[in-house]
Amino acid sequence: MANNMAQQLIEQTVVSLARQMEAQVDRELQKLDHLGEDDIEAIRQKRMVEMKQRQDKMKEWAARGHGEYTEILTEQDFFREMKGEERMVCHFYRENWPCKVMDKHLSILAKKHMETKFVKINAEKSPFLTERLKIWMLPTLALVQNEKTVDYVVGFDQLGGKDDFETSVLEERLAKSEMLDYDWSAGGKAAAAAPKGIRKGGGGAYKKTESDEDSDFD
Repeated sequence: MANNMAQQLIEQTVVSLARQMEAQVDRELQKLDHLGEDDIEAIRQKRMVEMKQRQDKMKEWAARGHGEYTEILTEQDFFREMKGEERMVCHFYRENWPCKVMDKHLSILAKKHMETKFVKINAEKSPFLTERLKIWMLPTLALVQNEKTVDYVVGFDQLGGKDDFETSVLEERLAKSEMLDYDWSAGGKAAAAAPKGIRKGGGGAYKKTESDEDSDFD
């Protein structure tokens, strides 16, 4: 039952995005008053083909779990979810307020940006990954491209330093690391993003538990 509801939600998202894309085509064509009808129709057909390709891609993404913000339960699942993904955002979290704030924004972005997979994993139950990726503060977003971690968003410093930032601020920060398809011409609030590869704080420092210290990492 739950799987059917999730599939229906994904299909509704795909249809909604397709309608938005078609409306965008119409708006663009309305601006091209100097073109003849044949030129406009050729452009429309070209864009419609592109839309169909995009729809097919979105269906593929939906089948791979895109469009939802899901929790990874084991460290082995992290590698399974990452396999074959062009872009994946993984939230390392614990049960605290800053991580719940991050959850809220990532849930929104997962539905909006089907081109990227959004997942979360409990850092306290993932000692191997937190050690391997040097996770020292929560929340931390590990930004993965083609199965390699290329950047991090650590805490809230890169998002304005407060927990009341808008989703668009996080969206733009992720776009700066090429994790999302983003229309820069549309403007929007600029995120106070640090250069790629630089980790800053603004959340809660992550401290290993006794069980973490006893873990054997390769």
